[in-house]
Amino acid sequence: MTNKPKTTNLNPLKNRMLKAVVVGWICLMNCISCEYPALYDRYQPVEQTGWGKEKVYYFTFEVQDTAVPYDLTLNIRNNNLYPYQNLWLFCSEEHPIGSLRQDTIECMLADEYGKWYGNGLSLFHTGFPIRTRYKFPHAGQYTFSFRQGMRRDTLIGIQEIGLTVRASKDN
Repeated sequence: MTNKPKTTNLNPLKNRMLKAVVVGWICLMNCISCEYPALYDRYQPVEQTGWGKEKVYYFTFEVQDTAVPYDLTLNIRNNNLYPYQNLWLFCSEEHPIGSLRQDTIECMLADEYGKWYGNGLSLFHTGFPIRTRYKFPHAGQYTFSFRQGMRRDTLIGIQEIGLTVRASKDN
C-alpha cells in the first residue's frame, strides 16, 4: 500500500479566476514597463576594415504627425579596439521642405581613464540624445546622415551606428 500525498483540487471557478488574475497581472506589467514604440530604430554596420573619412551613413524615415514631440538618439556601438575617448561626427539633417542643416557632434565614449561609458562587455552601446522634445516642422521624409570627423582617414573600433526616433515620454 502506497501513501499518496493529499492533493486538493481547486474549484473550477476559482481556477479560472486565478488564471485570469495572473494573465491580467502579466498584461498590466507589460503595459507599465513598455516604452513608446519607436517611429524609427535602425542600425547600420560599419565596415570591418574601418570607417573611412568619406563614408556616410544615411537614415531616412517618414514623419506624419508634426504635433507630437520626438526624442532623437544617435546610437554608437564600439569595441575595445577603438583608440580614442571621443568620436567627432558631422551630422546633416535634410527636411522635406527647406535647406539642409549641418552640425558637428562630439560623442564621449570613455572617461579619462579609458573606461567605456556604454553598456556591454566587449561591444559597448552608448546612446547620445541629438534632439529632445523636437517637433518636426513639416510632415514628410527626413534624412539624417553621419560622417566621422576624426583626424584618422580610417577609424577602427566603431562597429555600428544607429538612429532612434521615439515620441517623447513627456507628451
